[in-house]
Amino acid sequence: MRVAVLGAGVVGVTSAWYLARAGHEVTVIDRQPGAALETSFANGGQISVSHAEPWANPQVLPKALKWLGREDAPLLFRLRWDPAFFRWALKFLAECAPGRTRENIRSIVAMALYSRQQLGLLRQETGIQYDQLTRGILHFYTDEREFEAACHAAGLMRAFGCDRHPLSADECVAIEPSLAAARQQLVGGDYMVDDESGDAHKFTQALAEHAASRGVDFRYGQSVERIETAAGVVSGVIAGSEHITADAYLVACGSWSGHLLAPLGIHVPIYPAKGYSMTLALSETSVAPTVSLTDDGYKIVFSRLGQRLRVAGTAEFNGYNTELNPVRCAALSRRTEQLFPELRPLGPPEYWCGLRPATPSNVPCIGRTRLPNLWINSGHGTLGWTMSCGSAAAIADLISGRRPEPDFPFR
Repeated sequence: MRVAVLGAGVVGVTSAWYLARAGHEVTVIDRQPGAALETSFANGGQISVSHAEPWANPQVLPKALKWLGREDAPLLFRLRWDPAFFRWALKFLAECAPGRTRENIRSIVAMALYSRQQLGLLRQETGIQYDQLTRGILHFYTDEREFEAACHAAGLMRAFGCDRHPLSADECVAIEPSLAAARQQLVGGDYMVDDESGDAHKFTQALAEHAASRGVDFRYGQSVERIETAAGVVSGVIAGSEHITADAYLVACGSWSGHLLAPLGIHVPIYPAKGYSMTLALSETSVAPTVSLTDDGYKIVFSRLGQRLRVAGTAEFNGYNTELNPVRCAALSRRTEQLFPELRPLGPPEYWCGLRPATPSNVPCIGRTRLPNLWINSGHGTLGWTMSCGSAAAIADLISGRRPEPDFPFR
C-alpha cells in the first residue's frame, strides 16, 4: 500500500521505517526542515521501561496540591481557562484510582519491553549509532516516603516483567560513583540493568537517512493543514500547496495530533505537557554520571551522551506555550549542582523545552480510528523515545493486517 505518515519525530520516523520494511510505499510529511526537530530534539535520552509508573497514580494528588503555586514544581498545572485541559484533567483524576494505575502500568510495561527489544534488533540490522549506552537506569531517592512508594510501584512492575529491584544508598553509589558527593542525601534506589540511554535526535535523523535509502519519501517543510474525507474514508491531506493521496494515513504528530483529528469528529485524549532539558558539554576532568539516572522526587533524569550530559524532566501544563521559563531552567541547574558539585562543564548550559503528547493514563493511542484508512500512533508522553520502536512495529503490523506481538490495548 501507499502510506502517508504525518509527522517526522521519533515516532513518525520509526513508523515509516517499519512500514517500509513491511513492503509499503511510504511518504513522511513534516512542517520542519528535518527530522526530530521538535519534541524529539533534546529529550531526556532514556529508554526507560523502569519509568512505567504513570503520572496518574494515587500518590500524585497530595503532591500536586503541595506543588500548587510553586513556579519550579516538578509537576506544574497552570490554572487557565482551557476547556480541553479541564476535560483532560477530569480523565486524569479518574486514572489515579489504584485499579486503573495497575492496569496502565501493565500496558506501559508490555509496550516498553517490546520496544526495547525492537530497538536492539534495529541496532543490529542497521549499525546505527546515537551515543547509546546499555548500562541500565538507576532511580535514586532522597525522601523516605518517596522511596517507600517507589518500592510498591517497583513490585507492580516486577509482576509484569520489569526487573526493577530496591537498593541501599551505598549500592546506588557503587553502581554510579559520581553520586558519592551526594551520598548523605540518598535514602535508597532501584536499578533496571537492561534499560538504556541515547540521543533520540541523532537516532531519528540517522534512521531517517536509512529509511530514505530504502525509498521512503520525506517531504520536509510542509505543514499538514487538514485531512480530507470522502465517502467515509480519508481521501487525502493538504500539506502546503500539495494534495497528497495514499491508501492509508498515519497521524504521528505528537501534541498536535488532536488538532488534525478533531475536525473529523475524532477526539483523542492528548494534551501537551511541556518538558525542559539542559545540555552540558563536559570537560576531561568532569565527575559526571555514565549510568543514566532518574531523580524521582524531582522528576529529573540525567543521561550521558558522549561528552555531554543531558538533564531533563518536569512537566508544565500550559497549553501549547513553548517559551522557556527561566525559573524552571534554573531549577534544573540548581539540582544538578547539588548532586554533582564536581561536574566542571565546558561553557554555559543549553536550555530547551518541548511539548510531550500526554494522555491522562500515559498509555499511548495506537491503532485505527473510526475511519478505516486513518490510523494513529501518538500520545506517548514522556516515553516517546522508549516506546517508539515498539509502537512503530505494532502499527506497521496493524496496517499490514497482522496481529501485533505485545499485549496492549490497541484502538
